[in-house]
Amino acid sequence: MAGEGLIERFNLRSRLRFNIDAGQIWLDESRMLLLHAKAFGALRRELFDTLGAKRAQGLLLRMGFASGQQDAELAAKLYGEGDNYDVFRIGPELHAFEGLVKATITRAEIDWETGSFFGEVDWVGSWEAESHLQQFGAGHDMACWSLVGYASGYSTRFFKRPIVFRETKCICRGDDKCVIVGKPAEAWGDDDYLEYFQPENIDGQMREMQEELARLRGHLREQRSPGTLVGNSASFRAAFDLLSKAAASPINVLLLGETGVGKEVFARWLHEHSERAEQPFVAVNCAAIPHELIESELFGVQKGAYTGAQQSRCGRFERADGGTLFLDEVGDLSPSAQVKLLRVLQTGELERLGDDHTRKVNVRLVAATNVNLQQAIAEGRFRADLYYRLATYPVVIPPLRERKTDIPLLAAALIDKYSPAYHKRVQGPTDRALAALMDYDWPGNVRELENLIERGVLLAPAGGWIEVEHLFAGGMPPSGGEVQLDRRGIVGSAEEARQDGICEQLLGEGFDLQLHENRLLALAVRRAGGNLTHAARLLGISRRQLAYRLKQANGEAPCPEPPG
Repeated sequence: MAGEGLIERFNLRSRLRFNIDAGQIWLDESRMLLLHAKAFGALRRELFDTLGAKRAQGLLLRMGFASGQQDAELAAKLYGEGDNYDVFRIGPELHAFEGLVKATITRAEIDWETGSFFGEVDWVGSWEAESHLQQFGAGHDMACWSLVGYASGYSTRFFKRPIVFRETKCICRGDDKCVIVGKPAEAWGDDDYLEYFQPENIDGQMREMQEELARLRGHLREQRSPGTLVGNSASFRAAFDLLSKAAASPINVLLLGETGVGKEVFARWLHEHSERAEQPFVAVNCAAIPHELIESELFGVQKGAYTGAQQSRCGRFERADGGTLFLDEVGDLSPSAQVKLLRVLQTGELERLGDDHTRKVNVRLVAATNVNLQQAIAEGRFRADLYYRLATYPVVIPPLRERKTDIPLLAAALIDKYSPAYHKRVQGPTDRALAALMDYDWPGNVRELENLIERGVLLAPAGGWIEVEHLFAGGMPPSGGEVQLDRRGIVGSAEEARQDGICEQLLGEGFDLQLHENRLLALAVRRAGGNLTHAARLLGISRRQLAYRLKQANGEAPCPEPPG
């Protein structure tokens, strides 16, 4: 049975009521609060800063435990109205219903007679993980403490014995999803984790707290990559660790990755943290220079070398002497330029175009490409010997879709970058805008994110928030599943909300009801292959009513409309 089916079957929607006049929200007999996730995230951050990591985690877990027990009271009222397992699953459904997380039970070994239990649950859309990423970025620790507490509290009250859940995967650690595992408390053995469920008296422990805070803040500082590189996901850290190990050496580096992943930013960081940092950094986009000019741009030209060469000019290699030369899109070099580049790398010498004088250059080369050079070699478009010279130390930069946990950090850094340029301060992206950024596939990678954030900073009001429509031209398509209240204060269904959205799009200046009805009739007939009976069934009317309306639409004078 689908999750929404459970909500409908046990009539849980009718148990959630909004009394706007009294300022109250009720779920059955329990009063609920509709809070801003960002505000609760700020409180959560302050708990970590004030209490330290371990105490804050325990407090959040115990708070979630109490919440889960409250929801279990509602499930207990429904016990016996359906299959035991369906009633138990009300807990995960309520978690989604309350906007906390989408939970899917992937494994459940339950003996209802003895009360034995083992469960595994996948989580998608954890508000707590999203908040943690916004406040702290990715790290090494689990983050969904209040949600784990909820699962433990709900199961404990439902089974009337201590059931303890623990998070085994978390997107805040770079995992693809959050996963929790639950079993009876005694099955965890002497695990120190159980101590989180016990309240703690912190009087007289201020000094220890301050030391823990200092360690926490030091750890958070260590998580941020130095300089202009921003990120803390596992894939980013792997690329950055490789890059940092090469920084102090003279080794040539080949940066690989899709367009827009930030290869030049990586190259600049490498130069700025090398022994050549005080010397020139020269960047060349090989794909942007015509083939007939690339050799003169790279290696220079001697006066009179060709018509129009009125004076001698040094190339990019000579300008970068002593420093770093960054060759972007090196896979687009012409065959003759590849030969000359290989010679420079082998000998450290070059000849300007039209010159017979050899010049020594001391250049560290950083190359980059989004081309599959191995395939280009197989097709005869790239020299194998040059490839092996360039690929001494390859570093693969991951695409943004594989490091989405870095998006909150990148967005914050880009907002700081563009706010001064537009002479305004903005608060940051709204929760909905950040969710849209996290859901997007990013074909243009970090460069596309940078463009969207710049657009957002420009369009957002000074001192305000960046909303979805500020980021994406035309806005993002609705995610679906959102519901509204009817006049009785009852939450409507997702299908009703979808239908309302369609009607909202239709209603506008110049709306013609008859025209839209005629189009709908014609569409139903086409979809039914001309079969009026099937078309009428699609429209929810009788065949006679459809025939009558079709005659009316065609300008015929029909008899009075028959009953259904």
